[in-house]
Amino acid sequence: MSEMSGLKPEHFHWQMQANVATIRLARPERKNPLTFDSYSELRDTFRALVYADDVDVVVFLPNEGNFCSGGDVHDIIGPLTKMDMKGLLNFTRMTGDLVKAMLNCGKPVISAVDGVAVGAGAIITMASDMRIATHEANTAFLFTRVGLAGCDMGACAILPRIIGQARAAELLYTGRAMTADEGERWGYYNRLVDAGDLEREALEMARRIATGPNFAHSITKTQLNHEWSMSIEQAIEAEAQAQAICMQTQDFHRAYAAFVAKKKPVFEGN
Repeated sequence: MSEMSGLKPEHFHWQMQANVATIRLARPERKNPLTFDSYSELRDTFRALVYADDVDVVVFLPNEGNFCSGGDVHDIIGPLTKMDMKGLLNFTRMTGDLVKAMLNCGKPVISAVDGVAVGAGAIITMASDMRIATHEANTAFLFTRVGLAGCDMGACAILPRIIGQARAAELLYTGRAMTADEGERWGYYNRLVDAGDLEREALEMARRIATGPNFAHSITKTQLNHEWSMSIEQAIEAEAQAQAICMQTQDFHRAYAAFVAKKKPVFEGN
């Protein structure tokens, strides 16, 4: 195992508050766009989180009123128009690898969304386990608006599972923004809060999760992702095996001992 409290990324802001890590994308004057470098650094960070024993929850926070404006027009879109097919496929696989790394990092991920969350920024929110937004949040999977297909970074697989096939199809075909109210009504956002409360609410959710049985949380995340492609019978068997593993942990025994003693359990993640 490793520790990530000393992480000093070059292309986004990283902070640790106890065992909750927060990420803010950089360059708020341009609404926090992604670049080739920030894509790869985020991917590598989420890959490393699998082995981090000092991080239990990750929270993406907005930076100065916006979440993320997607791929930078000058730093990404322009260069892509000059690449050959091999270079383009290397890029699209790298962006997809960020989503895979988020799904497989073993930690719950929360996105706190304010202002603009479009393109790859919308994908980051989609790939998170939970989403809280302000009433001003606008989320758009706007790939068709730049002449591309809506099937980017897993959107055609993941988005319909969150909001339904027809709603996802509308957003992916038109590229229009999903309003905050729509997002909450459709189940995309867990809840909406005032802008002044967003960070506090997201961190409060993160801390609440982080006080739970974190080894078991990693199992929950794995099953939430893997059971998409399982039959009901396969899922029930997979969960039987997963729960049997969790029953061997000390946290399970701590919970029982606390119940007997009429106390609140203190989990340690093992």
